[in-house]
Amino acid sequence: MAEGVLPAGHVARRLRITGRVQGVGYRAWAVETASGLGLDGWARNRTDGSVEALIVGEAAAVEDFIRRAHEGPMIAKVDGVEAMPAKGIVASGFVQKPTV
Repeated sequence: MAEGVLPAGHVARRLRITGRVQGVGYRAWAVETASGLGLDGWARNRTDGSVEALIVGEAAAVEDFIRRAHEGPMIAKVDGVEAMPAKGIVASGFVQKPTV
């Protein structure tokens, strides 16, 4: 795949999830949920208390993940999910990355 070029029907979104989303298993939930939807990308904590994620895959699956991200794991309290277009340059699979 050429840099920044996604297959037909695929999209990439960078998410910023705010609320009580650290220390509640949100990244692990994101890995499990995204993997189950066949998405590629990653999730990581940010030092500002948010979780950042890059989600790449079929448009319907990405939108499904974004809908679910508003809930997250049971003990999270999500205040907001901001989704922005992204280039979608990631390895295959979905991983949890260290905090930045």
